[in-house]
Amino acid sequence: MAVATADDPRRFLDPKVISRIQRLHVRARNVVEGFIAGWHRSPTFGHSVEFTQHREYTPGDDPRHLDWKVWSRTDRYVVKQFEAETNLRCTLVVDASESMQYGSGPMTKYDYAATVAASLAYLLLRQQDAVGLITFDQTTRQIVPARSQQKHLDALLQALDVSQPRAKTDLDVILKRVTEAEPARGMVVIISDLLAPREPFFRGLDLLCQRRHDLLVFHVLDPAELEFPFAGTTKFEGMEELPELVCDPRALRDGYLEALNEYLTEVRRGCARRGVEYALVRTTDYLDAVLTRFLTARMTRR
Repeated sequence: MAVATADDPRRFLDPKVISRIQRLHVRARNVVEGFIAGWHRSPTFGHSVEFTQHREYTPGDDPRHLDWKVWSRTDRYVVKQFEAETNLRCTLVVDASESMQYGSGPMTKYDYAATVAASLAYLLLRQQDAVGLITFDQTTRQIVPARSQQKHLDALLQALDVSQPRAKTDLDVILKRVTEAEPARGMVVIISDLLAPREPFFRGLDLLCQRRHDLLVFHVLDPAELEFPFAGTTKFEGMEELPELVCDPRALRDGYLEALNEYLTEVRRGCARRGVEYALVRTTDYLDAVLTRFLTARMTRR
């Protein structure tokens, strides 16, 4: 894979990351609804994967699926039912608000979030799963309907490329929009710095949980936001309509870190209470290691 330039949408697909994660699989934790045979548990029944239950034989049923052992014990004709598998329909929801433009290192939060989304899309499409994308700030910026063809990756990368960060975050509006757009059970991956009021975020998660979606949250933050390493008189530029602030950051550090810890604890516990898988990642974390750890743990829990 050739190295992409700074203005090439394929820059979000890091060849080193792809080479290290290409053996991973993204598996649905919950029952999902799809339209072709695939990797994931379906709410419908088939005759090919894993035994689930018996039901009474009715005329027209395939006699090959009769359970003769049950008949020999009970003199009753019953049919074996198996859990069918389906492909997954995944929606990637990527924050493109102004705060995602921040970066103290080589990657902004948006660059990192877009790389997470692109890598997951690559894995899912390789599995023949359907992937869609919504980028957002206070409204939807780009909407790419879910498709399962491998060439669909270019459309996803192009949408990530044009969604440069701006404006405020409104998670409440966006997650309602996702809920309305995805009536069938599937996977929803939210990639954001979550720098917004928590209650609207939790309301949005509740709506998605009511639809029984499989929910994943990648909480992307810059190391400077987590460690507050600033010293000396510093000007902090406001984002998302916040004012500038000039101060000695040493006077703020303890209070900032205490408030940050409370915030992270609230987000983590709120996700856990709803059965939402949550991962806090830094923009300096090796993405292949993040995805390997996350997806491997997910397979184990499944």
